[in-house]
Amino acid sequence: MVDIAELKRQAAEKAVEFIESGMVVGLGTGSTAVHATRAVGRLLQQGKLQNIVAIPTSDETAREAESLQIPLVTFDTHPIIDITIDGADEADPDLDVIKGLGGALLREKIVAVVSQRFVIVADHTKRVAQLGSKAPVPVEVIPFAERPVTDYLKSLGARVEKRMEDDGQRPFRTDENNIILDCYLKPIANPQQLAAAIRQQPGVVEHGLFLGLATDVIFATPDGVEHLTRP
Repeated sequence: MVDIAELKRQAAEKAVEFIESGMVVGLGTGSTAVHATRAVGRLLQQGKLQNIVAIPTSDETAREAESLQIPLVTFDTHPIIDITIDGADEADPDLDVIKGLGGALLREKIVAVVSQRFVIVADHTKRVAQLGSKAPVPVEVIPFAERPVTDYLKSLGARVEKRMEDDGQRPFRTDENNIILDCYLKPIANPQQLAAAIRQQPGVVEHGLFLGLATDVIFATPDGVEHLTRP
């Protein structure tokens, strides 16, 4: 039986090989990206990487990095990131991805946009022919706008579910205290068009379509690690 957790680790640790001493590193959020954070911490402790500073994409990642003694900085002192390693919920043949099931899509996209190299790491189950085939598109929304944004997203053809905490009693809140509306769509024929449409609605903070941002995607499969790059 394939161990998905092991594949996630393999993908993340392959990406960490791209990091060089002296770099500014973006640290992603989620069950795959955490393996990259841990690998960076381990290499720093071993002295194999030196003079690394990092910008985390969530409070959760910041806590993990601090526990590993990875020095954290902000955009005030380091506005450009050399490389960011992050996970994805889906990735298509064009290296476009859906992100945000971990709830950190806003900070993740901010970090991705200022990264010179944005590396997606995933196990082979995240590979799809067309975005929207498996995962919903998360949309971060200010709570005040929940109803009008929900109605608008439905008008775009989405089945909309408000994300809840694991107990099912409380709405999930992002690090910015916003809510997330998960939009279930059939495979998305035109992701660029959908992304533009979602952003037109007031109250939408960000969406989980990361289009044209990934420079690399690393899939770990039962047959080995596959590294794809944008032409």
